[in-house]
Order: sequence, then structure tokens, then C-alpha cells
Amino acid sequence: MTPTSPGAPAGRRTRPRARHAAVAAAATLLALTATPPATAAPEDRHLTGTLDSGASYVIDVPAAWNGTVLLFSHGYRPAGSENPAENAPDADTRALLMAEGYALAGSSYASTGWAAEQAVPDQLHTLDTFTRRVGRARTTLAWGESYGGLVTTAIAERHPGRVDGSLSMCGLVHGGVANWNSTLDATFALKTLLAPSADLPLADFTDQRQAADAAQQLAGATAQAQGTATGRARIALAAALHNIPAWNDPGQPRPDPDDHVAQERAQYPAVQGLVAAPAFVWRQEAETRAGGSMSWNTGVDYGRMLRQSANYRQVKALYKAAGLSLGGDLRSLGQAPRLSADREAVAYMDRTTGLTGRLTRPQLNTHTIGDALVPVQTEDAYRRAATRSGSAHLLRQAYVNHAGHCTFSTGEFAAAVHTLHDRVRTGHWPDTSAEALNSAAKEASPTTPARYARYQPGPYPRPHRPG
Repeated sequence: MTPTSPGAPAGRRTRPRARHAAVAAAATLLALTATPPATAAPEDRHLTGTLDSGASYVIDVPAAWNGTVLLFSHGYRPAGSENPAENAPDADTRALLMAEGYALAGSSYASTGWAAEQAVPDQLHTLDTFTRRVGRARTTLAWGESYGGLVTTAIAERHPGRVDGSLSMCGLVHGGVANWNSTLDATFALKTLLAPSADLPLADFTDQRQAADAAQQLAGATAQAQGTATGRARIALAAALHNIPAWNDPGQPRPDPDDHVAQERAQYPAVQGLVAAPAFVWRQEAETRAGGSMSWNTGVDYGRMLRQSANYRQVKALYKAAGLSLGGDLRSLGQAPRLSADREAVAYMDRTTGLTGRLTRPQLNTHTIGDALVPVQTEDAYRRAATRSGSAHLLRQAYVNHAGHCTFSTGEFAAAVHTLHDRVRTGHWPDTSAEALNSAAKEASPTTPARYARYQPGPYPRPHRPG
């Protein structure tokens, strides 16, 4: 006797073969009508972590990665300041480059201050981490701004096998020794001419307190001098020795070329800014790393330096208006006791942050012309170094007609990246004229400024190594 199927009408029998056929038909129908599971769309990846050195790193990879990673080196951070990892100059530039398919990577460096000894290996280890966590990049471009431009160039010169090209933006491409010599020139002139009898060290500081006290003392003398025509002329002379431009604040109008009083008034805050931190407090931290003073001005002809400065005409005019003898003040600088460097400290600085201009991969440098912190004349120093080393054909330099330190727009950043990337892809430099770069900047970011300009910086007069 065959039982009835559950739910079948009483007295009606369902044969097993028919029942099995019905189940199979239902299963087939379900298979045909069911929605297959959706495949997850690729997403951007944001990766963070800590290197063995203690430095943090940050990596951003777009969903549609183009195979190129940009290794970003950030600028100087004073000792003890916050030290987050960065992989782009700003959020807008990061977003634009990721939308174009670029992966971005960068580290904090294990130390703040004059930390190139840690920065270079930390950046290379960040590349290793990128390869491990993301995969091997088809193209690797190093880029960085300010102090990070120095780190980037050091990577390009010393580890060329790790990168395909490099981009230094407003970088200290004159190298560490020349940088500290240049800051010494300005403070030496200020002390000699504005505070000749003050017990005011300019180098070889015992600690941060002594450096801060010296900075405060010289800042006070400079502030007092700003109140007289004589003092303003001497401040302009010190500014000229550091190549501080008259137009250096993007928030202020550009002084008229013949308004020498307005030019000095614009230079004064930059001079005080140099005194407040880089020339004393930051120097002391760097001296601690180097084991002594890495700066000297023995044998330096300040009259010759002044005549080479773009500010020479301004200084002459202000001295004349003040009824002051420029020749007399230059003789005072010539007769004042000079400072010698510690040879081992110079060797350390040259070993860790010295640049030779020897490139084996293409490098593009960009610089704002109104930069008071890292004057545009530093580009002349690197051009001459690259020429001496025989690698000038690998170097291109471009200039942005704007005031301030590293005040590039999103479009200007992107145009520089695209130009370097094109050089690496094709093996030939594309058009690097101001017109071509502005066109590229506008194409990349139509709403941000494009201010590349034809420009040739004057000579950078300071020696790179002791004579």
C-alpha cells in the first residue's frame, strides 16, 4: 500500500516517480530565477602601520591603480613636534592624484628635527612595505617638499635603483652644509652691525636654552633697528646675504620694484622668522646630531656676495637714503671675528645631507620665486652641481611666480608629477616650458591657479664645502 503524500487530497495517491520529477522541476525553476551573488566592487585601500624604526607610515591605493606609486617626503618638523606620516602635500592634491590612479606612500621618519639620517632609510623601508602589502609597482617616483625635497634628492642620488624619477619642490637642494652656512651669513651681519658688543653666540650652542636666549636677544636688537633708517638699511643688507626676496608673503601685495622702503618692510618679518627658529633653535638641534658646528664664514667675502644678490640695488638705495656708508659696513663685516666649523661636524652633515648633483634618473625641481625660507637661488646651486657631474641632461627646473614657501596650487603639483611621469614613461623630457606646465596644471585642476613663469634665478654664492 502506497501512502498518500502529505497535503494531497484524501484518497488520491502520488507516485514516487512523479513526486521526484516535481521536486526536480521546482529546483530548476529556483536556479533559473535566483539572483547570483554580487561581486564586490574594488575599493580604495588605506593602509597604516609602524616600521621597525618606530616611524609610522601611510599608504593609499586607489581601486583603479595605474601601477605607479608616489613616495612623498614631508618637510622639516622641529624637534619634539607632532610627527604624523604624510603621503601628499595636502588633502586636495592627494584626492586628485588618487582619482588619476596613483598610489601614495610616505612615512613620518623616526625622528623630528634634522633627521635625514633616519628619513632616507625610513622612506626606503616604506617602499619595501608597499611592495609587501600592495605589490610591486611598475613605476616608482619620489617626491617631496622643502626639507623633504632634500630627502628626495638624497634618495635619487644615493639609491637610484629604488626610484625611476624624482621631484623636488621648494627643496633644500643646495644641501645641508650650504643651508646652515647661509643662515649664518644673515645672523652674522645682524649681530655685527646691530649688536656688536652683545655676548651673543651664533653657533656651538651648549643647549636649546642658550640658543633660544641668543635668538631672543638678536630679535630684540633687530626690532629696535627697524625703527630707524640706518637700522632698516642694515636689515636689508642681512636679508640680501640670505637672498630673502622682497615679495615673500602671499598675503601681502608685491612691492613695487622701485619702492625700496616697502621691500625692506616686507623682508623684515622674514628676517625675524629666520632668527626666531632656523638660525638658532633648529641649528642647535642639528649641531647636536653633528657633534659640533657645521658652519663657517672664514674667508667669505661679503662684499662680493652682496654684489651677486638680487637685492643689491635695494641695499644701495637704502644706505644712500640713510646717509650711511655701505663700504664702511662691509669693512666692519670683513674685520669682525669669523667663525670656523668643526671638521667632523661638517663631514657628518656632508655625509647625511650633502648633495653632489650626480643623477642617474630624471629629476624635476620646482620652486616659488618668492621663497624666504629656502630662497630660489638654491636651484642655481643644484644646477651647477649637476652640470659639474655631467648629469645636467637629467635635470629640469621650473618656477612658479608666487610668494611664500611651497605655496603651490593643486594644479601646479599635479603638472609637475605628470611631467616627471611622462619623462619616465617615454625616456624623453616633454615640453617643460612655463606655458606647457600651466596648460597641464589647468587640465588637471581647472579651478586652481597655474602660475609657472619663465625665470632664471641668480647665482647662489655660498660655498658647499670648506676650502
